[in-house]
Amino acid sequence: MNARAPQSRNVVTQSLAQIGACGLFLLTLLAAVPRSFRYLRETTRQLWFVGAMSLTIIMVCGLFVGMVLMLQLYHVLSIFGGTSASGMVVALSVYRELGPVVTALLFAGRAGTAVTAEIGLMRATDQISAMEMMAVDPVAYVATPRFLAGLIAMPLLCCVFCAMAIFGGHLVGVTWLGIDNGTFWSNMTAQVDVHTDIVNGVLLKSLAFGAVVSLIAVFQGFTTPPTSEGVAYATTRTVVASSIAILALDFVLTAFLM
Repeated sequence: MNARAPQSRNVVTQSLAQIGACGLFLLTLLAAVPRSFRYLRETTRQLWFVGAMSLTIIMVCGLFVGMVLMLQLYHVLSIFGGTSASGMVVALSVYRELGPVVTALLFAGRAGTAVTAEIGLMRATDQISAMEMMAVDPVAYVATPRFLAGLIAMPLLCCVFCAMAIFGGHLVGVTWLGIDNGTFWSNMTAQVDVHTDIVNGVLLKSLAFGAVVSLIAVFQGFTTPPTSEGVAYATTRTVVASSIAILALDFVLTAFLM
C-alpha cells in the first residue's frame, strides 16, 4: 500500500502538469490567431479535412441514433398512453444532450485522432523543426488553423447530426409505428425553444466541445515524443482525454445553462 501511494501522487501530479501545459498552449494558440490569418488557405484545407470528411459518419450515426431513440421512447411512452409526445421527447433529447455529446465523441474519434497523428508525424520527421529554421511559425501555420477548423466545424456537424436524428425519429415514428405526422411535428415545434434548446443546447455546447477537442488534439500532437510509439500513445491520449473532457464539460454546461 505504501508503494502505491507515491505512484498515485505521481499520476495526479503528471495529470495536473498536463492540464496546466495545455492551458498555456491555449494561450499560445490564441496569441497566434492574428498571424494565422496569412494562412487562410491552410485553414480552409483543414476545415475540409475535419469537417466535410466527417460528414458521412456524422450523418449515418445521427440517423441511427434518432431511429433507436424513437423505438425506445415509443415503447416507454406507450405504457402511459403518451406516444403522441414521442417526437417532442426525441427532439429535446437530441438538441439538449445527445446531439452535441455524440457529435463531439465522433469528432474526437475521427478528426481529433487524425490531427494528432498528422502533427505527431510532422514532429517525428523534423518538419516542425524545419519550419522554425525557415522562420515559419509552426504554431501559426500548423496548430492554429487546425484549432480554428475544429472550432468552426463542430457546430455545423452538430446541426447535421441533429437534423439526421430528427429525420430518423420521424422515419420510424411516422412511417413504421404509425404516429400521426401532424401530431409529430406540432408537438415538437410547440415545445422546442430556440434559446434554451437550439442556442444553449446545440450551439454553445458544440462550440465548447469543438474548442476542447481541437485543443487536446493539437496539444497532444505538438508535445508527442518524436517516435512512432510516441505518436501512437498521443493518438490514444487524444481519444481518452477528449472523451473525459466532453462528458465532464457537458455536466458543467448543463448545470449552468439548463
